[in-house]
Amino acid sequence: MCSLQTHPSLNLLVPSPITFSNSKFKNAPASLRLSLTGNRRYGPITKALSSKEEIPPNALRRKRDSHWRGGFSLGVDLGFSRTGLALSKGFSVRPLTVLKLRGQKLELRLLEIAQKEEVDEFIIGLPKSSDGEETPQSNKVRSVAGRLAVQAAERGWRVYLQDEHGTSAEAVDRMICLGLSKSARQTRTDAYAAVIVLERYFSMSGKGTEIVLPKQMDLQEKLRKGGARDIDFFPEELEE
Repeated sequence: MCSLQTHPSLNLLVPSPITFSNSKFKNAPASLRLSLTGNRRYGPITKALSSKEEIPPNALRRKRDSHWRGGFSLGVDLGFSRTGLALSKGFSVRPLTVLKLRGQKLELRLLEIAQKEEVDEFIIGLPKSSDGEETPQSNKVRSVAGRLAVQAAERGWRVYLQDEHGTSAEAVDRMICLGLSKSARQTRTDAYAAVIVLERYFSMSGKGTEIVLPKQMDLQEKLRKGGARDIDFFPEELEE
């Protein structure tokens, strides 16, 4: 079994060109921290998101409240030509599919799958070396995550980055233990790697993840409100 590394507390990441962490947020220029929806003298002020307390990941919500309902998660293992997906519903994590798409087609397909599976957050694997440093591939993943975060926020969905070091090798070991044939392993490795990403995320209760935030304050406000609630989990809302 691959041992899990201890990661720093949840940081905040804003897609290029603006990036800030929770600890540095208070030193950011006021123009980055505040956006006025009206005149400063008369209009309300909307603060930029600055803490995991405002929009905690599902893994942290589950840790805090054992009776918490809802919050499906889509694990994403981005590759050069193939992207593996895994799905978490409740306490079950399973491989979903492997997409052979890139660019805008991939991003649109991810949104479609999230809609179909009633997902409200994406957990994207971030490549890192064995010593915890980011790799050249990390920048490409961050770029995709940044674009996806903007479109996801329109729906109230969140995008997080999770260290994925060693997940591919662990995925192969998992499939061998499950008795999958060599041909099956070749086509499903990416999906099982996404499973490992999700399992790592939940086992650490979201600790060490980075949330990818759009710069627009109106989109951050949509993240605060969250996406549409599933009536299967919240039937009482039908009576309101």
